[in-house]
Amino acid sequence: MSRGTKDGSTSEARSRLLGTATRVFYAEGIHSVGVDRIIAEAQVTRATLYRHFAGKEELVLAYLDQADRGIRAQVEGAQAGGESADDKVRAVGRAITEGIRSPGFRGCAFLNAVAEYPDPGHPIHRAVLAHRQWFLDTVTELLAQAGHVPADAAGRHFVMLRDGAMTEGCLFDPELVSETFLQGVEGILRARTA
Repeated sequence: MSRGTKDGSTSEARSRLLGTATRVFYAEGIHSVGVDRIIAEAQVTRATLYRHFAGKEELVLAYLDQADRGIRAQVEGAQAGGESADDKVRAVGRAITEGIRSPGFRGCAFLNAVAEYPDPGHPIHRAVLAHRQWFLDTVTELLAQAGHVPADAAGRHFVMLRDGAMTEGCLFDPELVSETFLQGVEGILRARTA
């Protein structure tokens, strides 16, 4: 994985590289952006890039790792508090819609990345699958706590709704997409009692 400084801290140059890569990979795609552009926009030397990352693939993995950690924190934050299990599911749904409604929204970083790395054996593809498995497991557990037995189908349904909303959110009215997604979440919760 990527390297920090000798004392384990993250250098300013590494932060600039990762910040630049995150911005341009998300906005424009991974394959369409070369390391020369990242180096120029981050205002570092090529040697600095390779001091922190073995190559572009490692930089992409760091970008996805950062996105993964951000989403995990967002989901954990949505679950925090003394709300009911249903309310925690709703809170995760609302957190997703906050992203869809945000300026510059371009869909799911993981779905975008896997479209560019279709080989299931590629490390980037595997990183996407690991993130998605964590998310599926997390929402399935939340739905089990909300009374879905078994919760596997409800978890898959939630993830499919989320994937559709993330795709549609950058192609259509994000408010309408968000409203429709949240109605779908309510439908999943109601289906438990049907």
